[in-house]
Amino acid sequence: MRDDYLKEAQKVINDPNVLINVVSRRVKQLRHGNRPLVESLEKLAPEDIALREIIEGKISHELAVIK
Repeated sequence: MRDDYLKEAQKVINDPNVLINVVSRRVKQLRHGNRPLVESLEKLAPEDIALREIIEGKISHELAVIK
């Protein structure tokens, strides 16, 4: 995982646990054949693609409210 992408993604999703969960779910989707939502001239690992998607606002998260 690229450190610069991780730092930028942490600015978007402050909670490290939530960030890990969002990246993990997206990596699974990418490994199962989903296409990346960002373009890159270099070959990126699925983790880096997920982080770039978060940074660029292509994917987001929503916290559930438990009552």
